[in-house]
Amino acid sequence: MIRPIVTNEQFLAKKSTLAAKDDVQIITDLKDTLAANADRCVGMAANMIGFSKRIIIFDDGEGAKIMVNPVITKRSGRYDTEEGCLSLVGKRKCTRYKQIEVRFLDEDFKPRKSIFTDFTAEIIQHECDHLEGKII
Repeated sequence: MIRPIVTNEQFLAKKSTLAAKDDVQIITDLKDTLAANADRCVGMAANMIGFSKRIIIFDDGEGAKIMVNPVITKRSGRYDTEEGCLSLVGKRKCTRYKQIEVRFLDEDFKPRKSIFTDFTAEIIQHECDHLEGKII
C-alpha cells in the first residue's frame, strides 16, 4: 500500500525500535511508497511512512533493496555535503562517509554484511539517521 509521507518532525525525531518478522507489511508498504515517489526519492525509512521500526529501503539505480535493523559498523572517508529529504523542506548540511560497512537482515530476515561506497553509502547513512531520530 502506498502510504503518505510523514512530515511531522516530532514523530521523525523519535528513535525507531527493532523490526521483527511480523513487520513484513511495512516492507511491502515501503516498496510501494518508494516506487510511487521514484521521481523525487531514492530511499526511505519506515518512520517516513508512519512506522517507528528499523527498516529502510533504497534504490541506487540497481533496484530497490531492503535493510532490516541495519547497523553501520565501519566508516571511512569523511566528507561534508548537503542533502534533501522527502519528509522535510529544503536542504541541510551533514557529514557522510565515502565507504561504510553495514550489518543488517535482508527482506527474508537473513543476516547480511556488506560494504557500500559513494552515492549508495550516502543514501544508507541518510536513512539510518532517520532510524536514530536525526532530523536531516
